[in-house]
Amino acid sequence: MHQQPLIPNLFRTEFTKITAVLCKLFGIAQLQVAEDIASDTFLAALETWPYRGVPENPVAWLYAVAKNKAASHIARSKAFTVKVAPGLQKAMQRDDGIHIDLTEKNITDSQLQMLFAVCHPAIPTEAQVGLALRVLCGFGIDEIATAFLTNKETINKRLFRAKEKLRDEKVDIEFPREAEIPKRIGGVLITLYLLYSEGYYSESHDEVLREDLCLEAMRLTYLLLGNETTNLPAVNALLALMCFQSSRFKARKTNPSGLVFYDDQNETLWDATLVEKGARYLRKASQGNALTKYHIEANIAYWYTVKADTPDKWENILQLHNHLLQVEYSPIAALNRTYALAKANSKHAAIIEAEKLQLNTNAFYYALLGYLYTGIDTAKAKMGFENAIALAKTQADKLALRQKLEGL
Repeated sequence: MHQQPLIPNLFRTEFTKITAVLCKLFGIAQLQVAEDIASDTFLAALETWPYRGVPENPVAWLYAVAKNKAASHIARSKAFTVKVAPGLQKAMQRDDGIHIDLTEKNITDSQLQMLFAVCHPAIPTEAQVGLALRVLCGFGIDEIATAFLTNKETINKRLFRAKEKLRDEKVDIEFPREAEIPKRIGGVLITLYLLYSEGYYSESHDEVLREDLCLEAMRLTYLLLGNETTNLPAVNALLALMCFQSSRFKARKTNPSGLVFYDDQNETLWDATLVEKGARYLRKASQGNALTKYHIEANIAYWYTVKADTPDKWENILQLHNHLLQVEYSPIAALNRTYALAKANSKHAAIIEAEKLQLNTNAFYYALLGYLYTGIDTAKAKMGFENAIALAKTQADKLALRQKLEGL
């Protein structure tokens, strides 16, 4: 096995596990220390494996090195053990030394507890997503900056302020009490939803979508479902939504120059296994009395995986959009509704509703107008696509829209 591709792959999966366990042990105030020890562990692998060869069990090797580095840090840092972690100092005095638990159960528990910590209501939602990407998904600062269309300095400052806030608030890395989970789960789900959304519509200039972001959001949602206290209907609904959306990934990427719009997708490329999995989670989500936006959006996403282009399909999607706007209004949801209205009713009806929105800084608004006016008023359709191209943030979007314009 070659160490060059192996180490980045292990970094993505194991860095976050080591960080979560050490941070749980040290406390949230020492998050940077936990990250540094995890980073030093991988640096040791980079320095050792090319010369001595990859160990038979690379993960066990990393865990052993991380334990040794953590124990060494505790032993040599009087300030750390006396002022920051006196409990660890007492543990070090025992014959068996400090116990750093890197068992699968403790790793999973630590990651879940860390998820609740980084999604603490004391820090802004945008910072929560950034911290989740860094601490729980192992993304580098460059990757996070790309996801947010900003620079490394901005991300570093944002993460620093978020960590400071967690330290000031003395946030514990622990499960909320069972009675508190319904109040706290909302912030966690928003973070995971936004994390998935960052990947589903990537604004990176060279990618139509970032599957790695989507897969990390799904992985963390699976963790929630694996715990009895967080296996809730809304969590199942969110995972169902992710499964349905992910089922069309391959069809969205068949155009080498850009995004493939829904009407142009090759339906044979839709992943039936993911659709079936989404349907299973959606059935589980139907338990209980609460109806969240995730339930409604998952139902909408399900109907988008139905291949038959029938009036019933679009009428169902339209009614679900109407319900979604009542539960949680947003201009983008209203925009999506007009597309369903065009399919279920007519383009003329959709144009009236779309133009009421006046989303004059949104590329998708003008792209929708371009689509709605196609076959009705070529000049207005052309104007819509031209405005959309001017506002589009990525080259992939500009190319896809230009193809629509040329198709007129």
